[in-house]
Amino acid sequence: MALALYRKYRPRTFAEVIGQEHVTEPLSQALRSGRLNHAYLFSGPRGCGKTSSARILARSLNCEHGPTPEPCGTCDSCRSLAIDGGGSIDVIEIDAASHGGVDDARELREKAFFAPASSRFKIYVIDEAHMVSSAGFNALLKLVEEPPEYVKFIFATTEPEKVLGTIKSRTHHYPFRLIPRRPSGRTWSSSPRPRACRSSRRCFRWWCAPAGVAPGTASPSSTSSSPAPGPRASPTRGPPRCSASPTRR
Repeated sequence: MALALYRKYRPRTFAEVIGQEHVTEPLSQALRSGRLNHAYLFSGPRGCGKTSSARILARSLNCEHGPTPEPCGTCDSCRSLAIDGGGSIDVIEIDAASHGGVDDARELREKAFFAPASSRFKIYVIDEAHMVSSAGFNALLKLVEEPPEYVKFIFATTEPEKVLGTIKSRTHHYPFRLIPRRPSGRTWSSSPRPRACRSSRRCFRWWCAPAGVAPGTASPSSTSSSPAPGPRASPTRGPPRCSASPTRR
């Protein structure tokens, strides 16, 4: 059976998570030193890796050679929590958008006190945590505040301000962010410029931008020496083309 691309290329370890070093490095260090918290809150926009990081954290906690930031991938727990695995009975993922009522919270509270079946921890991953009702959060408050030593909570949300303050204060909050479009340190002025642009109009090509001038803006020299621009182009036409073309080195 073919896997969807977002499942096929989902990261398996914290080292494969891109652009979230401010989250993965503290979590990896906590796993190495054994200083683990009982509840975590992952927040950020959609598609930045919150649920994937929660699953990696669950694998790291329940690995037979762990807790470790680098799950072995060969033990029963790692295989069951892999992308193509069948899942673990001790790692429960809950979609709070459809299971956020007070009755669902009470059922979770009753089942949480049972010891894990085969793993080290019983881990609850609560996705869309901001959809849990106020009554549901209040029903979970005592459990999140003083859980059994084998229970861990991981809340994932896109709107952390809607999470009940008493719940948020009992978690370690890790804000995620989207990956920037350009690599860090790469700017328009640092891009190679094989040829200089001699056009009197504004050029929108990256290879024609003088150093320190962004594409689409006129350079100081051109504005002082070039004649006044002609009539404004029709809005249906695109930006004026440049005759310069990049040369290969």
